[in-house]
Amino acid sequence: MTTVQSHPTPTVGIRPKVVARTSLYALLAANAAIVAYFFLQAGFASNALIVIGRLAGLYGALLMAFQLLLVARLPWLDRRIGMDRLTSWHRWTGFALLWTLLAHAVFIVFGYADSSGLDPVNQLVDLAETVEGVLRAIVAFALIILVGVVSARWARRRLAYETWHFIHLYTYLAVVLAFTHQVAAGTTFASSSVATAYWYLLWGGALGAVVVGRLVLPLWRNWRHHLVVSAVVPESDNVVSVYITGRDLDRLPARAGQFFLWRFMTRDRWWQANPFSLSAAPDGRTLRLTAKAAGAGSSGLRHLKPGTRVFAEGPYGAFTTMHRTRPDAVLIAGGVGVTPVRALLEELHGHAVVLYRVATDRDAVLYHELRDLALARGAELRLITGPAQPDRLAASELTRLVPDIADRDVYVCGPPGMTTAVLGTLRELGVPKQQIHFERFSLAG
Repeated sequence: MTTVQSHPTPTVGIRPKVVARTSLYALLAANAAIVAYFFLQAGFASNALIVIGRLAGLYGALLMAFQLLLVARLPWLDRRIGMDRLTSWHRWTGFALLWTLLAHAVFIVFGYADSSGLDPVNQLVDLAETVEGVLRAIVAFALIILVGVVSARWARRRLAYETWHFIHLYTYLAVVLAFTHQVAAGTTFASSSVATAYWYLLWGGALGAVVVGRLVLPLWRNWRHHLVVSAVVPESDNVVSVYITGRDLDRLPARAGQFFLWRFMTRDRWWQANPFSLSAAPDGRTLRLTAKAAGAGSSGLRHLKPGTRVFAEGPYGAFTTMHRTRPDAVLIAGGVGVTPVRALLEELHGHAVVLYRVATDRDAVLYHELRDLALARGAELRLITGPAQPDRLAASELTRLVPDIADRDVYVCGPPGMTTAVLGTLRELGVPKQQIHFERFSLAG
């Protein structure tokens, strides 16, 4: 058994997720109030439509800056909220941004058209030709519409992640164009030196967060730790474990239950980033991921050679013992979703019940490790096999298997359908929301 870095269960108090969420809400509310103050201080235009349009534009810009913060992958936020929820919030904020900027454009154009007597189309053309920065704003809005369309669920399902990500990079161009539009055509933050300083500070902070979280920190960690593949071990016909070593891994702030975005630096894989959870708790010497062949990215893992350089972004995720609220726990895993659960079991303190749901015994990845680990830690392990119907994780079954489930923390990881069903069952059983922990491992939400 490997030696695992100790992470004691935090004392009960204000939950980390609540602290982070409240901090984000407070930050957004404070900046919304500051924007409103500077807007009122700058004075109003004579046309009400223009006034509404300018206010919509200001709040659209604020939402754009907030969006950048949500996807900056800052460790403090990610460990407390989780990438899946931050990405989901980013997605919904994006749709709010789209409608806010649409309102900005419509009210501004119709407001000026009302004053000039031009029709809206000619008024828009006139603004683009005569007002500095308006043409850049039109291009930025078109790019945001493009990103919004490909982010819709029906479009996202049909695109490879790399294609979606490449299109999404145009958001940064839209941000630059929108900011230069604000500098050139904005009146609210040109009204005083304090307002101008605030606007530059807001955007500098948002862009700086992205640069630090998504560029500087990953580059620094990979330079420092120099990760390489040390071994590739087949676990079954379609499941493989990859062992990774490097320098000073005891200083890498990874925890059981978290995941990395892995890039294996071979000629045909360096451009692919795949999210794989750690399948063993970090011990300061090695990292291990275990994946099932479910696509081009995971299928090629068994062909990796020892010595292959690895570029890893992370660790990410809030599926950790940091969020425990009760002394005992239930770990519910489905299929290859057992990988973070197996790692969590290694780090958990208190009594644990592990429910492992698979179709057949042959599908039980890492079962022997789980069995030995459960025995060593005094945990109960239940392997649940059979077809999807009848539901062997229904309310009656969970109550039979774990009578005191409402008094435990519950960690859930598995296929989307299973996870959704189990979460519904837990609500039916009255398990408090703060005791339920899950994470949907997806790059694009």
